[in-house]
Amino acid sequence: MIRNTWVVASKDFKSYFTSPIAYIVIAGFMVIMGWMFFFNLSHFNMQNLQYQQFNMGKAASITDGIIRPLYGNMNVIFLFLVPFITMRLFAEEKKNKTIALLFTAPLTLTEIILGKFISSYLLIAVMLALTFTYPIILMITGNPDLGPILTSNIGTLLLTGCYLSLGVFFSSLTENQIVAGALTFAAGLFFWLISWATQSAGPVWSDILMYLSLISHYNNFSQGLLSSTDVFFYLSFMFLGLFLTHRVLDSYRWR
Repeated sequence: MIRNTWVVASKDFKSYFTSPIAYIVIAGFMVIMGWMFFFNLSHFNMQNLQYQQFNMGKAASITDGIIRPLYGNMNVIFLFLVPFITMRLFAEEKKNKTIALLFTAPLTLTEIILGKFISSYLLIAVMLALTFTYPIILMITGNPDLGPILTSNIGTLLLTGCYLSLGVFFSSLTENQIVAGALTFAAGLFFWLISWATQSAGPVWSDILMYLSLISHYNNFSQGLLSSTDVFFYLSFMFLGLFLTHRVLDSYRWR
């Protein structure tokens, strides 16, 4: 199973770079992240300088002033970029009528779904790896706390995995890539903002809505805490998205 899954994943991962998708997404991501890192760093240095000049006490730490805002913004950017990565996974196969060939290959449906999911995850991992230059710069020029950096990267990978599972699911529902991308973004935004409704919900519903919020489970990671509850939620969310994808494609196969 692992070998077949990796064959699908590597094939799909390479296909990203045979089209402009990967280059455009990576370039756009790095430009935005570079600007945000430069802005956060400049603002942090200016704030520190003002605190020293006017004896205003202790300024914010590198973690609070740079790391948390940087990865918080990164998660928002991935919310916009993931639909572009996942919208083609199954929608393109359906549109080109190649999904029937995929189903007749000596592969199980689980291997196909996992392979395509992993291929998109690999692209996200590449993008995240490129941002390691920012913590390295901070370590050279300052003394950041490595704990929040590590957990923020883990949290971002898990949170983005949830976006990807939504993208894989919606891509399996339609042959229109634009529709798949739009639904992925809408669903990701819904689970991002669902905690806002807790202000008007009762005590029971507010707890449920807060638990379903993707971003509420990221907060511990941004503070340097690795909670098994948050990890379990993200993994369960991904499993549910892939399970629903399996059910959709299984019904499609027997039509």
